[in-house]
Amino acid sequence: MQKRNFGLTGFDVPAIGYGAGAVGDGRLEEKQAERVLNQVLDLGIGFIDTAKGYGLSEQRIGQYISHRRDEFKLSTKVGYGVEGQQDWTYDCIITGVEQALTTMKTDFLDVVHLHSCPTSVLQDGQVIDALDQAKQQGKIKAIAYSGENEDLQYAVSSNRFDSIMASLNFCDQRIIHNQLPEAKQQGLGMIAKRPIANAPWRFNSQPNDDYAEEYWLRRKKMALEFGMSELELALRFTVFTYGVDTAIVGSVNIAHLQKNIEIIKAGPLSQEIVQYIYARFRECDDHWIGQI
Repeated sequence: MQKRNFGLTGFDVPAIGYGAGAVGDGRLEEKQAERVLNQVLDLGIGFIDTAKGYGLSEQRIGQYISHRRDEFKLSTKVGYGVEGQQDWTYDCIITGVEQALTTMKTDFLDVVHLHSCPTSVLQDGQVIDALDQAKQQGKIKAIAYSGENEDLQYAVSSNRFDSIMASLNFCDQRIIHNQLPEAKQQGLGMIAKRPIANAPWRFNSQPNDDYAEEYWLRRKKMALEFGMSELELALRFTVFTYGVDTAIVGSVNIAHLQKNIEIIKAGPLSQEIVQYIYARFRECDDHWIGQI
């Protein structure tokens, strides 16, 4: 697996990371969750992203792979859902970090994001100060922001974060020409989420609220055909976009993860194809139904 420097944090990450939301599903049997998490590491996918809001995900990471902690970088998200604490406050962040350390049975977290935190809260500064304190104490290596659009722009411009996470795929390109260049100029790490646009090709007809509806409509309008599978097109486009350090893909199907690794061995798409994908997005951009 290709490794990349994660901004100026001092550590590296694999080109493909694992989005651990899927293993947080309570319907997933414990044995299967254990098997998936360990197989992820066996494949060399040494970056795992989770969040407090991802069901049993943090708990299962702590239970099943904490003994392999030296094999992976660990990313989570805080800011909400702490009993007895108001969301988006200094104390909520401090307690959230402590809970994540305890739940995942680790002494430190490589990346901790403020998860879709609104600009008004970022401007107040308390939540960022809380992450700074945890970083100074060695509990966090990189403080980060996960979000989109205007909130992401403020986070990037604030010069207070080490890394960002945002949606980036062939159907969702605005960050490529907006926040991403500024982020990389500052030396921020970049985690691309939704790198395959939630796989809209799974649906023969327009889906209804599967986190794929808008992407399904965009994909249909862009009408991209290059003699390769849409999965390959999507994954190679995102993983090799300039500035992307790791792209997180979530699945409990190990065969799918193995296929993703094989796909990126082909390297980046040709510049001719990339420029055409850029052009099709620009041509259609004014007609999208909404933001994602």
